[in-house]
Amino acid sequence: MENQIQVVLIDHYQIFREGVKKVLEKDSSINVIASSDDYSILDYVLKANQIDVVLLDAKIFIHNQEHVKNVILYSDVKIIILGTDAEKGHVKEAIKAGVHGYLFKEMDMFAFVDAIKLIITGESYYHPNITSDLVNEYRKSLQAAHRKSEKTPVHRPLHLYTRRECEVLQLLTDGQSNRDIAKSLNISEKTVKNHVSSLFKKMQVHDRTQAVVKAIKNKWLEL
Repeated sequence: MENQIQVVLIDHYQIFREGVKKVLEKDSSINVIASSDDYSILDYVLKANQIDVVLLDAKIFIHNQEHVKNVILYSDVKIIILGTDAEKGHVKEAIKAGVHGYLFKEMDMFAFVDAIKLIITGESYYHPNITSDLVNEYRKSLQAAHRKSEKTPVHRPLHLYTRRECEVLQLLTDGQSNRDIAKSLNISEKTVKNHVSSLFKKMQVHDRTQAVVKAIKNKWLEL
């Protein structure tokens, strides 16, 4: 079938791979080209096929970071890390490597498939729990730095972004999904996506995690 998303799945656990493969291939727009526990097959598969997405186990990623960085630098392949809630310690390394997404294996499979399709459009996707953890980490560091001083004032960047964009940015920081933001602001999910895209362009960032980190550093948000 033309225009299918061509996927490679690399994970240590066969039962998990088979389950994910079965779910993905229920969607006619997705085709799993290869499924393996062996990372070394990747170069061969990439040379032999037009691959769109590599779904890669977090632990396998950690052992092959430099190679993953080269794949990202020299190809159009989207790299998506698959981790568990207990493996969130790998997130920083994944962000540094420039991966396009970080999904939890515990995710609802419909959300899992939707995230892959979102990444294919050029956006990045990190599970909302990851953004929340990053925010909490920055919050702790700020609290430590200002423990003996008054609360750091928030400087809303209304000279740079619209009031609505500032509201969306705050909700992104709170770890809300586009759907949640739409409900919070009583607007459509499509409108939220437009605001998020506008923010990314103005902020010169590529994903919500980068946007949140930049906003925190500039004291644009309530933590």
